[in-house]
This record gives sequence, C-alpha cells and structure tokens, in this order.
Amino acid sequence: MAGFTNILVATDFGKPAARATQLAAALAEAFGAKLTLLFVFSVPPTMGLVGGPLPIEELRARARKTLDAETARLEERLPGVTSLMRTGSPWEEILQEAKELGADLIVLGTHGRQGLPRALIGSVAERVLRMASIPVLTVAAAEGEA
Repeated sequence: MAGFTNILVATDFGKPAARATQLAAALAEAFGAKLTLLFVFSVPPTMGLVGGPLPIEELRARARKTLDAETARLEERLPGVTSLMRTGSPWEEILQEAKELGADLIVLGTHGRQGLPRALIGSVAERVLRMASIPVLTVAAAEGEA
C-alpha cells in the first residue's frame, strides 16, 4: 500500500484541531511522512466592534508562541516536524500551503457547527473538502466538545 509522504495539518488550537494534530502525527509516524503544522492568523470580522484599538500584533505574537509550543511538543515525537504561520483566509491559505508544500494529505479538525452558527461563521473544513485536489481527513470534535 502506498502511503502518505507529506502531511499538512491545520490548527486553530481548539480541541478538534488538537485531536486532528494527534492523528496526523500518528499517520506521519506510521508512514514515515513529513509533518507540517499550519496556523492561519485571521482577524475575526466582529473584532474591533467593541471599541478600542485591535491588539493585532499582541494576538499574532500569542499565536506564534502557541504554535511554537505545539511544534516543540510534536518534535519530541516526530523530529523534523515543521510549522508555518500565515495570515489570511484560513481555507484559502490551507489550500495554497498544501500546494506549495506538495502535501499529499490535509488533516484538520471540525467543530461540527450547523445551521445559523455555520452560516455566520462559515466552515473552513467544508471549503477545504470541496476545493482540495488531494485527500482531506477531517476530525470531528469529541462528544460535548466544541
């Protein structure tokens, strides 16, 4: 059986993404694949509506610190894991990075939102699934998780 050689796992640091990251790491171990962890920094459209300046650089620095910590944890298990932080639309950046890296699998968590919350927030996982030209593995939140 041919396996995966280059896995991209997208994270938003939520619980479903943590589960997806662990599964992607297990797959990378099993196949001897390269693993890249990607975080896409995007400013929520409602941010800044509650007055005061946006602490964008502070948020970006916190995200980088969290990404670096997650990468360090993964390196204990998978030496050579890499991480990237991009800015923009999450689904677009995930697809673009997968293409640039030559990834043969995208792994990402999904919150499983439905109805109005999904319509208002959108579904990164759904867009990646629809638009990707390579396999996409989505990992749902555990029961009671969001």
